[in-house]
Amino acid sequence: MSFYDQLQSETALERNAFLSIPLIQSTILRGATRELYVDFLTQAYHHVKHTFPLLALASARTHNEAYQDALVEYMEEERGHEKWILDDIRAMGADADAVRTGKPGQACQVMVGYTYYAVERISPYAMLGSVHVLEGMSTMLADKAADAIQSALTFPGNTGFSYLRSHGALDIEHVAFFKTLVNAIPQEAHAVIIDTSKIIYRLYGDIFRELSQRHPGWRDAA
Repeated sequence: MSFYDQLQSETALERNAFLSIPLIQSTILRGATRELYVDFLTQAYHHVKHTFPLLALASARTHNEAYQDALVEYMEEERGHEKWILDDIRAMGADADAVRTGKPGQACQVMVGYTYYAVERISPYAMLGSVHVLEGMSTMLADKAADAIQSALTFPGNTGFSYLRSHGALDIEHVAFFKTLVNAIPQEAHAVIIDTSKIIYRLYGDIFRELSQRHPGWRDAA
């Protein structure tokens, strides 16, 4: 069994718990209100903007040159993606500048803070646990969510959905790259990547649980 397959197997419980979050299931089936979607984009902005510096931190802390090269390649791909989110927020008629200068919910702050801690204090390989969860779930859910939300809001074209649309397609390539990368990671780092993935599934899920609390009206549509 490859390490990627082992990672998938050993995080299945956490992945299924994430996918079973009622708000996620409802959004995939029925879409979301504009207010809920903008709040989701707000949280996404405040964690996506840390992707580049987190990758840079992991790159600076590893002595594995092959891993470092892969992180640099990720950095080139990920730089500036948070700007797409601000464009989508503007397209929804919301205040992108207020989002940019504001702060996210507590769940987002905790997830970002833990990722910095894990990369700096536990292992630079912990970054792969975060990548595994965020890109994997994006590949699985982004296009489905965009279709459902766009239909619910009756928005023409892809205006306001560049982040979800682009990441649904882009992350398919990234996951293929991730498989090759993670299968070459030294065995002594495997436990860190698995543990971090499990934690990020929980913390990322908390962002959606928090969203459901702030927007209780989503249940009415369910």
